[in-house]
Formats: sequence, C-alpha cells, structure tokens
Amino acid sequence: MATSKDYIDFILQQLSDLREIACRSMMGEYVIYYRGKIAAYVCDNRFLVKPVAAAVEKMASPVFEPPYKGAKDMLLVENINDKVFLTQLFEAMYDELPLPKPKKKK
Repeated sequence: MATSKDYIDFILQQLSDLREIACRSMMGEYVIYYRGKIAAYVCDNRFLVKPVAAAVEKMASPVFEPPYKGAKDMLLVENINDKVFLTQLFEAMYDELPLPKPKKKK
C-alpha cells in the first residue's frame, strides 16, 4: 500500500515550523530531508525517522520497523499529532544525521 496524498500532506504540515524541510517522492513513498540531510521516510502511511540516539531518547517506547522489505530498521513515530514534539524531535536529531553521500560523476 502506497502512502496517501492526505497522509504526506499532514506530515509536511506538522513539520512546517522547521526551516528547510524538503520531500521527494520515490515509488509511491517519500523521503523527508531536513536541512539537506535524510531525516525520515514516509512509507505505507507510517512516519519513520532515522534511529539516531537523540531520536530514540525522545521516544517513550521506541518501536523499530523497516520502511520496506529488506531495509534497515527505522524508528516509528506514532505521535504524529503533536507538532511541537515533531519539531523538537527533528531539531534534536539534526547533528546526528549522516551527511548526504556525494553524487557520483559520470
């Protein structure tokens, strides 16, 4: 099941207080970038963030799930209705997010 347009629109609205949020569609699912770094995936109407230490600490009961079959586990965010929490989560995660991989030259 692909992510619905309503779900991704809601997630992006919840993250709208953050600067430099970008979203890229990939095969019916989405990758969310925060200040140029991959921070989260939205797959099958689930919001999953990179499982960096700061994110795990912010979760009351961390739940790990792969975004798709064969992928590494990410951290499921169940409290998507709390805009303040999501803003604080992304801000806390930023320094621990990996830098983007350089693009290969042809």
